[in-house]
Amino acid sequence: MTTQSTDLIIIGGGPGGYVAAIRASQLGMKVTLVEREHLGGICLNWGCIPTKALLRSSEILNLIKHADTFGITVKEYSFDLAKIVERSRKVSAQLVGGIKHLMKKNKIEVIEGSARLLGGGKVEVTANDGKTSQLSAKNIILATGARARTLPGLEADGKLIWTYKEALQPDVMPKSLLVVGSGAIGIEFASFFRALGAEVTVVEVMDRILPVEDTEISAFARKSFEKQGMKIITGATVKKLTKSDSNVTATIEAAGNLTTLTFERVIMAVGITGNVENIGLENTKAKVDRGHVAINQWSETGEPGLYAIGDVAGPPWLAHKASHEGVIAVERIAGVKGLHPLNTANIPGCTYCTPQVASVGMTEAKAKEAGRQVKVGRFSLVGNGKAIALGEPEGMIKTVFDAKTGELLGAHMIGPEVTEMIQGYTIARTLETTEAELMHTVFPHPTLSEAMHESVLDAYGRVIHM
Repeated sequence: MTTQSTDLIIIGGGPGGYVAAIRASQLGMKVTLVEREHLGGICLNWGCIPTKALLRSSEILNLIKHADTFGITVKEYSFDLAKIVERSRKVSAQLVGGIKHLMKKNKIEVIEGSARLLGGGKVEVTANDGKTSQLSAKNIILATGARARTLPGLEADGKLIWTYKEALQPDVMPKSLLVVGSGAIGIEFASFFRALGAEVTVVEVMDRILPVEDTEISAFARKSFEKQGMKIITGATVKKLTKSDSNVTATIEAAGNLTTLTFERVIMAVGITGNVENIGLENTKAKVDRGHVAINQWSETGEPGLYAIGDVAGPPWLAHKASHEGVIAVERIAGVKGLHPLNTANIPGCTYCTPQVASVGMTEAKAKEAGRQVKVGRFSLVGNGKAIALGEPEGMIKTVFDAKTGELLGAHMIGPEVTEMIQGYTIARTLETTEAELMHTVFPHPTLSEAMHESVLDAYGRVIHM
């Protein structure tokens, strides 16, 4: 078998792999990218993008339900689930087509198939047509992503018990739905199906929903979701799922008590695990730790010249983290000067439920655990003119500062479009901004972002509109 040489092999074409490929091409490298299924990975095909398309439909439906408050009369309305799903799939397809164009534009060779590490900078590729070839490169980047984690005895069957894939293209609109797990994926699907009329129950093993968020934001979100009609059970585990022909009976344990509830469908959203199997890691010095490839601050594994980025390399499991890791890994390979490792504390997290949730940096509790003395600011959107004009005054902005230095330690938001606004605080943290710069920044009026300013002012006893 002949071996084809290239400068860089990238295994996986998701938001980590394809971005790394483009940056490598910009730096003059000859790049070969191997993708076994779809360019764009889970994010574009089965995650970030299609879920946002679905949620947009539910947002519009929510607006229609309250149209009379805006002086608009809508006498009759309904929704077509098949069309909602069809639009979601078209949005994904459009963006995947865009990635293909970018690969061609940047002269990146794309092989559709599976790759397996052989060690020594060699990779065996089995194309989707069955043909086998061998590639070699001094550097290889693993970007194989992750898949939904399963719990023993609670495995998805694709019919009555769904993973995110089935939830993205439901064959029926369930009248009742159990969502197991209240992280971003679980809460987004719970929000979507509740808006469309399903009776939704969320079960979370931790003592609060959205457990990575600040406790105040979690509590605010719970009240909002329950007001929308969701049933939320925290500190609970699903012990058993018993299927019939048309529904699933869940045995739920909470506070030592067992309860049985029956649902038409169940969504399992209990995390993800890296795709580390069948890629030849055993032929390298790379180590696997709890389902993920172990890396250092530069995404380097224990195998010289082998890097791992994105979900396969561990949390936070976010597309924008994968993309940034890909750029850093490539620039490390290219010897770019002045390169900084990724600071995961400056990676924003977003949940696109209703209301939206976004955050960056430390929660108040984490800051105190780290021994920081803190100043905390809060501002309710009830005091924000734009939020009231939009008819969406439900929300709050919380900022956490170091009391001694004025460093912005964290920012936590719930409300309309906070997933768009969080980047303001993210930039502030990247620039190591203190409260002084934030307070002296002029925010436009009337905007939702004014609430960000007011939260900073509140931390220092200077809030204006509350």
